[in-house]
Amino acid sequence: MRLPSLSQSDSHRGGAMAAALVLLLPLLLPSIFTPLSHAFPSLLSEWNAPKPRHSRLLKSALQRQSSDRQLADLWMPLPQQPLKRCARSDSTSTALPEKSQGYIQVFLDGGLNQQRMGICDAVAVAKILNATLIIPYLEVNPVWKDSSTFTDIYDVDHFINVLKDDVSIVRELLDEYFWSTREYYATAIRATRIKTAPVHASANWYLENVSPVLESYGIAAIAPFSHRLAFDNMPEEIQRLRCKVNFQALVFVPHIRSLGDALVSHLRNSPSSSGADGTNYQQKVTDAKGWQGTGKFVVLHLRFDKDMAAHSACDFGGGKAEKLALAKYRQVIWQGRVLNSQFTDEELRSRGRCPLTPEEIGLLLAALGFDNSTRLYLASHKVYGGEARISTLRSLFPLMEDKKSLASSEERAQIKGKASLLAAVDYYVSMHSDIFISASPGNMHNAIVGHRTYENKKTIRPNMALLGQLFLNKSLSWPEFEEAVVLGHNNRQGQLRLRKPTQSIYTYPAPDCMCNA
Repeated sequence: MRLPSLSQSDSHRGGAMAAALVLLLPLLLPSIFTPLSHAFPSLLSEWNAPKPRHSRLLKSALQRQSSDRQLADLWMPLPQQPLKRCARSDSTSTALPEKSQGYIQVFLDGGLNQQRMGICDAVAVAKILNATLIIPYLEVNPVWKDSSTFTDIYDVDHFINVLKDDVSIVRELLDEYFWSTREYYATAIRATRIKTAPVHASANWYLENVSPVLESYGIAAIAPFSHRLAFDNMPEEIQRLRCKVNFQALVFVPHIRSLGDALVSHLRNSPSSSGADGTNYQQKVTDAKGWQGTGKFVVLHLRFDKDMAAHSACDFGGGKAEKLALAKYRQVIWQGRVLNSQFTDEELRSRGRCPLTPEEIGLLLAALGFDNSTRLYLASHKVYGGEARISTLRSLFPLMEDKKSLASSEERAQIKGKASLLAAVDYYVSMHSDIFISASPGNMHNAIVGHRTYENKKTIRPNMALLGQLFLNKSLSWPEFEEAVVLGHNNRQGQLRLRKPTQSIYTYPAPDCMCNA
């Protein structure tokens, strides 16, 4: 077979680079493209702010008023659940073996929360194999280009100390295994690399396939490793250990916790949380059995980046130019292989497969009863369309804040440009909020929903199929929309749900991580 000539190869590379540059130009040179978008709207309307898609509902939402009783119910903490958090691994775990069977390495891809779940599974696999775990290696994220390591994100001393009676953990490779690196496994097939671990592999699979490698070489490197341990048919001590890692051992480094605490303090104490009449509406509802809502806030995880928008194959109201731009992005990133592309926008929305836009999540919050003096923290890395896309949400919730508006440039210096550290701060603030809501499912949604369930904290899970159908109905009045939303979310505000077969223990921690109250 004839190999392509050097000139052909260069041409292909040049074409790919040119295509990528075209996609990135508006982000790199906004000062040029913003004026051009106004001069040639048909050409560059992807970067124009789309008009509100639900203007009839929006007009009513902007005039909404919530009663004191409605606000009191919204901010009321969850009642005690029949199960509570517990960590029985200390009493049920088998003792550490006198001699380790060898060393386990894992290489974890994905973002912060996918890697978090992989870390928990890595500890569990080390326990299954009676092996010593080397602190997991976090791959550079191909989207965000973040090279943050485990020690940049998590408190390693705390991690090792909490798990010292369960699993042997070391920070670095021993000198005799200095060669077992990411680069070593990237250059050739290696006997010590396990690359065939099936998704949701059983404990027996690891005993049958990885133990022999440990016996022969003293070390085994597992990659890929994401989602490589089953959630069902696991020994109770392994399930309890996964819970212990997730909810006790994984603690962020001090500077992330410090910045998170500062953001939470600003959100709870900022004088700008007062309403237009100079009084905080949360102080008006203290007649509800002594309940007080002063200083409370909601975290909104707005997962609406270009990746998400393009992969969903949904229509977000940006016109033909936006549709074309997202289609081109799908072609460049996934070569057009996106399952949703075979369905119409209406079919996708009616099945709840479209992420909520900033406008739609704002209408959902307004229908649930949150008024315009609600303190809202926006947990998001990048929003497709930027501030222009968020403007409708901000008109509904003018007290919306984020890391940039609350923290100084000096406070943000250590996390600037590092997606995993930015996400870690958002995770920390989310865990300290009174209410959490996510605009669409995903790894961060799943991780925080599971963690807040464990802590018994109020978490609103949008009914995506219901909302998709409601937003398709352009004849709905505001009272009809409001009633449907409230009824459809009565049982979606953090009530305990038991894990079903195949479901993730990290999203549904009951009953595995919990005990009778």
